[in-house]
Amino acid sequence: MALENKLGLTSSAELAREEERISKKKAVALFETGVLDALPAGKFATLQVIHKYLFDDIYDFAGEIRVVNIAKGNFRFAPLMYLQAAIDNIDKMPQSDFDEIVEKYVEMNIAHPFREGNGRSTRIWLDHILKNEISKVVDWSKVDKEDYLLAMERSPIRDVEIKVLLKDALTDEINSCEVYMKGIDHSYYYEGYTTFKTEEL
Repeated sequence: MALENKLGLTSSAELAREEERISKKKAVALFETGVLDALPAGKFATLQVIHKYLFDDIYDFAGEIRVVNIAKGNFRFAPLMYLQAAIDNIDKMPQSDFDEIVEKYVEMNIAHPFREGNGRSTRIWLDHILKNEISKVVDWSKVDKEDYLLAMERSPIRDVEIKVLLKDALTDEINSCEVYMKGIDHSYYYEGYTTFKTEEL
């Protein structure tokens, strides 16, 4: 079954195709209109704007904190009862150098604040912080998908791997839309969430 959506689609495969098409188009607009440039780097409010911009045509929950607990395989993302506190703590985390920025990114991945579309939104958010703080962004085409997924899975315990992967892929082409879009074009995002308990906030 597909997630409930504004497109009226019931096939998860069809929804995934439309989601990719629409979110790519919106991601280009997000970059070209300069919306990102006016947003503060590293804040959850900025991530909410990014998520809403990408997915507002698809989901009613675009930009809104999830109201279900979700898991990927054996890994459960931040439970609802701790999610807001986790987000508040992430907002306060330092981001003055590469290591601090990636540590913040890892924590936001553990929080996984949205029902869907976390990966794409958070990669844009990460690049926005890197661009503002150290004048670099990630060239995602240089990051192997499997290595990335494994490193992200292990990152809550050991973040050295993800730091090495991303550091090796840094570029100073911070104003290139082509480089920016590689984070969307490459399917690095987690799929197959399991909703294991529904709790309304």
